[in-house]
Amino acid sequence: MVKIVFLERDGNRKECDTASGVTMLELAHENDVDIEGVCGGSLACATCHLHIEEGWLGKLEAASEEELDMMELAYDRRENSRLGCQIVVTEALDGLTVSLPKKEF
Repeated sequence: MVKIVFLERDGNRKECDTASGVTMLELAHENDVDIEGVCGGSLACATCHLHIEEGWLGKLEAASEEELDMMELAYDRRENSRLGCQIVVTEALDGLTVSLPKKEF
């Protein structure tokens, strides 16, 4: 099992255990994390925007051009911003903490 920690907008911390192969968006929805994902993971919005904990970006697959384009719509976009629908959980991500931006739009 892989442990991922979500820091929600209200400061709530949710520790989630999962098997590899699900997206961060799917994991968030399975654990009632307050993240929208309006497009259902089809890379057509930026409502699953996450801030990745420092030091972890290098363990993620590189963002595609499509994801980078969609990130232009994200509120509070940072260098450590990614879309949860595009991050597939792997064993290498065990212990990762991600934060939801203070606002979605």
